[in-house]
Amino acid sequence: MLVMDKHERHPSDPTTFRPGPMTEKTFRQLSEFIHREVGIKLPPVKKTMLEARLQKRLRFLGMPDHRTYCEYLFHQGGMTEELPHLIDVVTTNTTDFFREPKHFDFLTNTLLPTWMRRFSGQRHLNLWSAGCSTGMEPYTLAMVFSDFAEKNSGFKYSILATDISNQALEKAVAGIYDEDRVLPVPQAMKRKYLLRSKDRTRRQVRIVPELRRTIHFQRLNFMEAFAFDTALDIIFCRNVIIYFDRATQETLFQKFCQQLLPGGHIFIGHSESLAGMDLPLVQAAPTVYVKR
Repeated sequence: MLVMDKHERHPSDPTTFRPGPMTEKTFRQLSEFIHREVGIKLPPVKKTMLEARLQKRLRFLGMPDHRTYCEYLFHQGGMTEELPHLIDVVTTNTTDFFREPKHFDFLTNTLLPTWMRRFSGQRHLNLWSAGCSTGMEPYTLAMVFSDFAEKNSGFKYSILATDISNQALEKAVAGIYDEDRVLPVPQAMKRKYLLRSKDRTRRQVRIVPELRRTIHFQRLNFMEAFAFDTALDIIFCRNVIIYFDRATQETLFQKFCQQLLPGGHIFIGHSESLAGMDLPLVQAAPTVYVKR
């Protein structure tokens, strides 16, 4: 069994590094482990993708092939050191500001006014951005909520944003994005909520501190047991479950429903479906569900 001290790294020359091909056995070991650990299903057609994504890790660790990587990973010390990096490799952090804009129209025009009529001044609205990636979704929600609060005295909210990827969460907490990533943000919101870099050649913006402070970022693995101190009014889990098999999807949404208040809403991606699942949900709008 290969044992490598975490300080003993031997990065290879990227111009000459050519790892051996991943065997079917090694792919099966890794894909089954990834499914157990984080819920992501990697069918055989994903072998080439995984092989390519792991090349950077093999090069950094100075390993000649994926079998050696497996030996390192499945050793106790390797598991502790390498698992976060493997998770970063297999997670897909595709996100945008104001992605699927009809969801935010539904929030502004339907859900939030209804919530205000029922709870105005009584308590915070509690929302969870589940699978928040690099933070564009929760920051979009914070912009929408902040604008709504300006027009509706007494509206208060809390946003929890979680992801399994440490790398994605670091970017989310920093709140720094290339200018081309904020193109979907309305101009009025850009003026209020974005700061340009002092070095204009960098062409970057940062979310204003006041908005960053409204979001609590936290690492969370959906495959582990989880519970929150406060029941939730809204869960956004969009374009996440497409990477899980059907059984894992249903189990996950059963967990979500346990955290959601009756009358609370769940938003999913437009390419996703909850049809046929045994859940206490009814559809309120396309890809928007309310708990009975």
